[in-house]
Amino acid sequence: MKVIEAAVATPEASVAIVIARFNNFINDSLLDGAVDALKRIGQVKDDNITVVWVPGAYELPLAARALAQTAKYDAVIALGTVIRGGTAHFEYVAGEASSGIASVAMNSDIPVAFGVLTTENIEQAIERAGTKAGNKGAEAALTALEMINVLKAIKA
Repeated sequence: MKVIEAAVATPEASVAIVIARFNNFINDSLLDGAVDALKRIGQVKDDNITVVWVPGAYELPLAARALAQTAKYDAVIALGTVIRGGTAHFEYVAGEASSGIASVAMNSDIPVAFGVLTTENIEQAIERAGTKAGNKGAEAALTALEMINVLKAIKA
């Protein structure tokens, strides 16, 4: 039986992070977690990390696709936060961001990691951006790095 597993350390990786400006008071923490994980655990060099800001979560898929298509990056990480409000806006934005990023991931030859929070309230978002529930930005970064190595092992 052949088993493919991969490490997280990827020192030579080039990684793009696309991040939404809307709800940046949460997203800044997701970004800090992602960059910390890339550098400290993944051993990615600072010069190999590119951060691209977009207006909101709805714009993440387009920017992620553009980054993936450049062939400059080994992975793309999408970060953002959509907090439920009193209207159907949440469902549209969260759903389209999620399905759009999934579509980019399925149509790309590189990992596209999903680090978009979809929460009921601000408290839940804060918990998932570095307090009780960990940092989902860091988790997305670690996923991207591991998948870089998994794909290399599959192709070897």
